[in-house]
Amino acid sequence: IIWYVLFHVLLFISVLSLSSVHGQVSYSIPEEMVKGSLVGNIAQDLGLDIKRLKSGKARIYTGDSAEYIELNKERGVLLIKDKIDREALCGPTTPCALHFQIILENPMEFYTVTVEIIDTNDNPPIFERSEMKFEISESAIAGARFVLDRAIDDDVGVNGLQSYSLKPTDNFVLKSQSRSNGVTNVEMVLQKPLDREKQEQISLILTAVDGGEPQLSGTMQILITVLDINDNAPVCAQAEYKARISEVAPKGTVLTTVSASDTDEGSNGRISYSIPKSGAARLFEVNKDNGVVNLVGFMDYEKTKHYQIDIEARDQGGLADNCKVIIEVTDINDNPLSITSVYQM
Repeated sequence: IIWYVLFHVLLFISVLSLSSVHGQVSYSIPEEMVKGSLVGNIAQDLGLDIKRLKSGKARIYTGDSAEYIELNKERGVLLIKDKIDREALCGPTTPCALHFQIILENPMEFYTVTVEIIDTNDNPPIFERSEMKFEISESAIAGARFVLDRAIDDDVGVNGLQSYSLKPTDNFVLKSQSRSNGVTNVEMVLQKPLDREKQEQISLILTAVDGGEPQLSGTMQILITVLDINDNAPVCAQAEYKARISEVAPKGTVLTTVSASDTDEGSNGRISYSIPKSGAARLFEVNKDNGVVNLVGFMDYEKTKHYQIDIEARDQGGLADNCKVIIEVTDINDNPLSITSVYQM
C-alpha cells in the first residue's frame, strides 16, 4: 500500500512538472439557480477554442468535493449541474465559494476556477419555540431583566437577522446586547411595576426581522403570569464561567458548575437552572437543581472552536438572573492527511 501511494504521488509530481496552471477565472452567482443555468463562458474567458476543449478532453476536477458545476464542451460554457444551497454548502462561513480545475490533455493544462455563491434572502428568522412563559412577581422592581430566546437566521450579511422588537411596551422594553462573537443576546427589561390586581396575565409579541428584500420576519409570543410577593431575584455567583474541553470528550463530561443565591424563603427562594433554547443548547445541559453543566453532544474542533451558552437561574416566583459559560474546544489530531493524485494514462 505504501509503495502504491508513493507511486501515485511521484506520478502526480511528474505530471505537474510537465504541465502548468495556464490561467484562472472567477465567477459570482446567486444560490438556488435552477439546473442548467449559465455560470459563465469559460472558453471565452480563458481564451480557449472550443475545438481545443474537445480535442483535449476538457473536464472538471473537484477532488473529493461534490460537483455542482458542469462543463458543456459543445458551447464552451459552465452550467449549474445541481441546485446550490449556500447555507447547506457553507453554513455561516463567508465568503462561500466552489473551487475546481479545468483539465485538458495533449498537452496537459490546468485552469483554476472559483465560483462565489452569493446569499439570497431565502430564510426568515425563526424561533425554536412558538412561546415563552414567565411568572413574574408584582414586587419585581424596575430594571429586572428576563432573558429571551434568540432567533436563528441561516442567511448571512444583510439577509441575516438584524433586529428585534417587542410589543406592546406598557410594562417592558427590549434590550439587545451584541457580543464579540457576533451573537446578539435579547432581554426583556421591566420599566413599570406590575399590579396583579389590575392585570394578572400579560401577552407580548417578540418579532425578529432581517435586512433582505423583501424583509422577512419571525415571531414568538411571550406569556406572563403576574404573581404576588417575591421581592428578591436570584443572583449568580459569577457573571462569567470558563471551561475547556477536548473535542473527543464523551457525553456526560462535566464542564463546570454554576451557582446562584436567593435570599427569599420557600418556593420563592428555590432556584432552577436552565439553558435558553439556542443552537448550542443541543450540545450542553445544566442540572436544574445543582447547576452542573454537562456535555450531551459531540464536539468538533474543526467546525467550532468556542461556544458560549447562557445559563438562567430562575426562582419559583419568576425572577431570574443569568450568567454565561464560555467553552474552549481543544484540538485532537483526528484528520488524516489527504493526498489526491491526477495522472494521465
